[in-house]
Amino acid sequence: MSNEKTAAGGPAGAAADNDGNEAPADFQAAFWSAKHALALASAAAFSRHGVHEGQQFILRQLWAQDGQTPGEIAKALGLATSTVTRAATRMEAASLLRREPHERDRRLVRLRLTDRGRALEKDIDREMDQLTERALASFSPAERTAVVCSLQDIKRNLES
Repeated sequence: MSNEKTAAGGPAGAAADNDGNEAPADFQAAFWSAKHALALASAAAFSRHGVHEGQQFILRQLWAQDGQTPGEIAKALGLATSTVTRAATRMEAASLLRREPHERDRRLVRLRLTDRGRALEKDIDREMDQLTERALASFSPAERTAVVCSLQDIKRNLES
């Protein structure tokens, strides 16, 4: 293997895996680059609807079950509750949702969709479908499945 480095600091070229297949030598740089490109494309797509990148996942949780607490949403999305709380503050200011006191525990709030937040479901779903299609345009159906499974495996590997 070459001792040359890429601009990202990893080794240049490719390395063979255990099956002899060539794999990118700098996984983290490739992953970060793809994640960054998806974040930029997402921000552009969702901003057309007054939704900041990442808020679409909170909206999706509420479309599935309105009235969840920030903690419930955080757990479902693998986020810190404080992250969802900050996003909810911004989403409330944008009239996407409103906070209601929890009926049994006054320390908690429930997040409820506004009419505006509810009305965006089809638009946001369409944007997500279009982003997925753009990102995976050059992949066969089997490769698309493999990418999703690989990303799920990466998540599990890092959580263990």
